[in-house]
Amino acid sequence: MSLLFRVLHGECHPTWMARFSTSAPVLARKKVKAPPVLSKKQLAAKAKKRALKAKEKSIYEKEKMTLAQAINVLRAVEVASPNSAYELTIKTGMPKGVAVPKGRIVWPREAKPRSRDRILVFAEGKKADEARSAGADIVGGPELIEGVINGRHQATTILCTPDLIRAITPKLGRVLGPRGLMPSERRGTVTDDVAGYIRRLAGSGEWRADKEGTIRAPVGRMHWPIDDVMTNVRHVLNLVKRATGNIKDPKDKDKDIPVNPITRVVLSSHKGPGITIGDT
Repeated sequence: MSLLFRVLHGECHPTWMARFSTSAPVLARKKVKAPPVLSKKQLAAKAKKRALKAKEKSIYEKEKMTLAQAINVLRAVEVASPNSAYELTIKTGMPKGVAVPKGRIVWPREAKPRSRDRILVFAEGKKADEARSAGADIVGGPELIEGVINGRHQATTILCTPDLIRAITPKLGRVLGPRGLMPSERRGTVTDDVAGYIRRLAGSGEWRADKEGTIRAPVGRMHWPIDDVMTNVRHVLNLVKRATGNIKDPKDKDKDIPVNPITRVVLSSHKGPGITIGDT
């Protein structure tokens, strides 16, 4: 009698039948981890990130316009909000080892009120007295170093006289350098004319890139004449190009300054899309 016949008629031994079993093995159940509970702050950050991605994927994402065209498109979108601001976003390549782009700007026409600078000055003797008279918030010598490192002395601008720069650099270079606050001769923040620098700060504002090398700045209002907005945009672009080495400053012609390439320039508004500017 054939094996197949015996199997079909149930005459095989149970151990033989087990060999022909078609039942699948039972898989061990894996414990599924519950998703982490996000705080309100984390949820808001996540929502903001999604909104930014959605905005970047607009119909204008890959389309370039001239500056004048972009201004007109955003003005049409914001027709019901004449006080809405134009925002300029300048993205840089930010190679490793390059300082965070930053600088001072005197706007041809200010789009928003300036915030007051908090100034710390490393100076001693007569220069320290001049700094205090000019309006510096914190003035002192090397004794201020520890307070800067541990965060007790907070400042938006730090100046230093040439005679003290060697004393503060070993300890503060790694702390202030990544934040773009380390005094340097190239930026003019290592100077004997501390009082003059402080007086110039009173009529200017600061622009600064974030840690990814992106600069954002309001450059005008919807009700402004187009020429005023264009003047502001050209002005800040010129300053950023000089600070990032894309335009050589005559006073730095003998210095080997690393170039931080500008990868994209975008003009946007509160309700409008981000439009890439092609004539920069």
